[in-house]
Amino acid sequence: MDVAVVDYQSPDAPKRFTESLRNTGFAVLTNHPIQYDMVQRLQNEWLNFFRTGNKWDYLPGEGGQDGYRPLEEAEQAVGASLPDIKEYFHWYPWGRQPAAESASAAAMYQAGWSLASELLTWVEANTPTSISQSFSMPLSEMIVGTKRTLLRVLHYPPLKGNEPVGSVRAAAHEDINMITVLPAANEPGLQVRDLDGKWHDVPCDPGSVAINAGDMLNYVTGGYYPSTTHQVINPVGEAATRSRVSTPLFLHPADDVLIAENKTAFDFLRDRIKEIAGVELTKD
Repeated sequence: MDVAVVDYQSPDAPKRFTESLRNTGFAVLTNHPIQYDMVQRLQNEWLNFFRTGNKWDYLPGEGGQDGYRPLEEAEQAVGASLPDIKEYFHWYPWGRQPAAESASAAAMYQAGWSLASELLTWVEANTPTSISQSFSMPLSEMIVGTKRTLLRVLHYPPLKGNEPVGSVRAAAHEDINMITVLPAANEPGLQVRDLDGKWHDVPCDPGSVAINAGDMLNYVTGGYYPSTTHQVINPVGEAATRSRVSTPLFLHPADDVLIAENKTAFDFLRDRIKEIAGVELTKD
């Protein structure tokens, strides 16, 4: 499986990007509008945040979506026997925010949203009319006004060597949302699985941005764009002593957007969250 590395400035970028998304569920962009120094600042500031006790001031209340989740409450992917090795912060514009670190988070949120909006116009323009004619509205308009688009700041701590056998930083999973914008992490580890079950490293040169289709885009397009299974593997050797910081932006449609006949984005998300976590989602 070859995830295409596409020069955003190239005249054929929309076509090559969409082809890679169609064939692999992923594409990697270079020379894009998200500034590398902004990503570095975001990663460095939030790594420091995770190393301080301030994070404990942001534990979510009952049913809360925003805030800090400690290592002990890490997610467990569907089908996995062990939870992931990670802690993370859910950053929303409307949520609780640590003052010192939120300027970089807000900048990434806006830059990622703007890029995703443009990429969705690329996708729609290069999708067969037999599929795109069934969209309830342009793909880029589906994400306007939503309160569910999430910047997740992930910290994978250094491995201690006593982790349970079989545990990994992020077990195999798919994203639920429409499209994910993922600036290259400060350390490698992201892999994608092909149809034969083989794993492939996703290119992650500094300054690049990986884009992947989520379950909602797969659903909206009747499976034309696959929501591909991916994971973050454990490093070995000296790399295992280093933290990994990743900052994916998960773009969601607004709750009332029809993503298929008689099914809204909220209906889809509610059903998936209940399937995965057994939690009943409430509407905005």
